[in-house]
Amino acid sequence: MEATISDCGCELEEADALERRTLWSLLAINASMFVVEAVAGWLGESTGLIADSLDMLADATVYGIGLYAVGRPLMAKARAAFASGVSQIALGIGVLGDVARRFLVGSDPISALMIAVGAVALIANVTCLLLIAKHRQGGVHMRASWIFSKNDVIANLGVIFSGALVIVLGSRFPDLVIGAAIATIVIRGGFEILREANAVKEKAIRA
Repeated sequence: MEATISDCGCELEEADALERRTLWSLLAINASMFVVEAVAGWLGESTGLIADSLDMLADATVYGIGLYAVGRPLMAKARAAFASGVSQIALGIGVLGDVARRFLVGSDPISALMIAVGAVALIANVTCLLLIAKHRQGGVHMRASWIFSKNDVIANLGVIFSGALVIVLGSRFPDLVIGAAIATIVIRGGFEILREANAVKEKAIRA
């Protein structure tokens, strides 16, 4: 009897190839935006932009780990997702430290730069969300990517809104607040991924 497409594993190989292409696109977008936001945040003295840039870096790291996990066994995917969660939490704590430092030493965020760069980052993350949407029910590494992309869109809207508040209120505190909020989102997302990873690990052990 002739082998079917499923028997030869062609469908699985095609699905893995599609995941890899998607993850490479997400990695390129997030790595580029990390550089853009980091430079803008440094020049514009914006904690919100710096926090968002580190969020982009965390996501780029996650997508790189996701590329490693594509096509690998459940346990390998669980380990990759666990590493992603830990990196998210560590970066989030680092951002909270920067917020505290700027609160103590002061800062003068450039609101127009916050709004403009935040808008560019929003477009980038909506693009990522559309790319990953079809994979959001896939493996744990792809579900992790979906969670990160959703969080990023929320964070970008927050940066834009805080930039507007800096103008209206004439205060740096909205920038500090959004920086802390993004850090909290990053940390919460990290713990969510850890829970997913542990669930998949238990499933792999039982299999």
